[in-house]
Amino acid sequence: MIPRLNRSVVGNLCVVAAAVCLAAKTPAFAAPVSQPRKPAGAIDDSFNPVPAPDLALRPENARKADALAAFVEGTRLEENAEMQDALAAYLKVLNVDPGEAELASRVATLLSRQGDVPRAIDVLKDAVKADPKESAPYLQLSLFYAKYLKKLDQALKYANQAVALDPQNIEGYQRVYDIELARGDPHKALAVLDRAKAVATDDPLFWVRLGKLYASIIFKSDAPPPADDLRRVNEIFDRARQSAKDDPAILKDIADYYAASQQIQQAIPLYLRVLELQPNDANAREKLATGFILNHDRSKAIEMLEEIIKRQPEKFQPYELLAQVLDDDARALLRENQVDRAKTEFAKAAANYEQCILINPGEITAYLRLAQLLIGAVQKPERAVELLSDARKRFPDVPEFTYLLALAQRESKQAGKAVTTFEEALHEAEPVAAEFVNARFYFDYAIAADQAGLHDKAADLLRQSIALDPGNAAEAYNYLAYMWAEQNAHLEEAEDAVNHALQLDPNNGAYLDSLGWIEYRKAKFTDALNTLLRAEQNMQRGDPVVFEHIGDTYAKLNRTPQALDYWRKALALDPKNKLLADKVESTKTKMTKGPAHGGDPIK
Repeated sequence: MIPRLNRSVVGNLCVVAAAVCLAAKTPAFAAPVSQPRKPAGAIDDSFNPVPAPDLALRPENARKADALAAFVEGTRLEENAEMQDALAAYLKVLNVDPGEAELASRVATLLSRQGDVPRAIDVLKDAVKADPKESAPYLQLSLFYAKYLKKLDQALKYANQAVALDPQNIEGYQRVYDIELARGDPHKALAVLDRAKAVATDDPLFWVRLGKLYASIIFKSDAPPPADDLRRVNEIFDRARQSAKDDPAILKDIADYYAASQQIQQAIPLYLRVLELQPNDANAREKLATGFILNHDRSKAIEMLEEIIKRQPEKFQPYELLAQVLDDDARALLRENQVDRAKTEFAKAAANYEQCILINPGEITAYLRLAQLLIGAVQKPERAVELLSDARKRFPDVPEFTYLLALAQRESKQAGKAVTTFEEALHEAEPVAAEFVNARFYFDYAIAADQAGLHDKAADLLRQSIALDPGNAAEAYNYLAYMWAEQNAHLEEAEDAVNHALQLDPNNGAYLDSLGWIEYRKAKFTDALNTLLRAEQNMQRGDPVVFEHIGDTYAKLNRTPQALDYWRKALALDPKNKLLADKVESTKTKMTKGPAHGGDPIK
């Protein structure tokens, strides 16, 4: 494809061709010549390739006509990728008119690609000599001197000449800015941008590009830029906004700047205007939805993303973004104790992640987030096992999928398989030093081992979890304590562990329950009752396990009515607990037959 710059060359050469045609006419001062009638049978010489003397081109015009032919031939050759021959044809044109700046720049580019930088520079210098007021050759000379010859002073000289010749061309300022940075002088680089800021122009592209150059300086670190610097850049993009009118490309560039600089309130109206001008611009819709999310307006974000999906259901990105918004929305509802609405939003999020990976099975992030939802909030561990088994095959180099599969197997009551998969995840993580092998990993692994009846292994894993993060190990300490209490084994270690947990979180009802249950196992029933009643007071809501433990302790203290009362409370919260139901019925039967005589109504 021929570059757009050649069109002006064609225009110039066509003017030359017209002049050639005019010059070919008989001069005005020549006397008229009468043409004798040809005798019958004379030879017709109308196709004689040698023109008559009065039709011959003057030498100068003949060269220009040849130049036009050479240019046309050059464009044809370039279209056919015959670059060497095209270059030779273009050089013929420049031999006639070396001041044709755009063609000279094109030829210099072709020569530089072939490694002939010295010749490219010569072509550009010839163009400068022929037309010293044209800025383009100076710009290209500055590039070549900086990029190829590493002569930054000379490059800077040419770049400044280009700016002086055409102060409204942002390319010149960009070139000076880049050279000053290469010379290690950011203050001078900033000074040239300040020069550009003083230019009187209504070209919105000038201001957008200038704003981006300023932004590249002030947004170099993760820290927010100083307020004065941010205001300076905003002023430049405001100039662009004032000049842009209703140019959607410019408006989107300005909106992107505000979004990137976390000025979401300014970005959203611009994206909305872009969509008014170009309703089918899906990219602008996605950016607008992201803006609503960052602005904590989830309802508008959801509405916008649903509209994107309606218009372009084949794109996976809107499904993924909508899933994230719905997930965030569900978690916000949970914090407000709107559990049923949260469950609905979690289910919608999972459905959108499912659609995302259906369209694009290579989207790793969607797989991971969907798996986490299925294991946790959505509570479909069997589907998670199916999904993660597929993901593990699809992404064998991502050990996180093996870890999640182990969790899914554990939650779907496949504890034995989960233990094996946890061990596989551990081995897969070793070569890549995966970050997920941390205290939480060993805690999760320990739960699976406990559920599989591997209590000693579970204890070892819990100790590893505690050792990796002792300051946040209250949950692991408590699990170890309660596990041994349930097994009625290692009670001293269990009591020591739960005391560590309570040191980290003294009023935790679950930890107090563990301590009370250990005291029960040690036959310290009065202490156990006091501790368990404290646990009840510190629970955020009624807990069937705590209620059952209190009931069991009352029974040991021969306070059967109180025991029955707490067992009934426990059964109301856990109606499917057959052992608890049997305990309640058995106790009611004994009470109808006569006074209780103590005994152990539990295991």
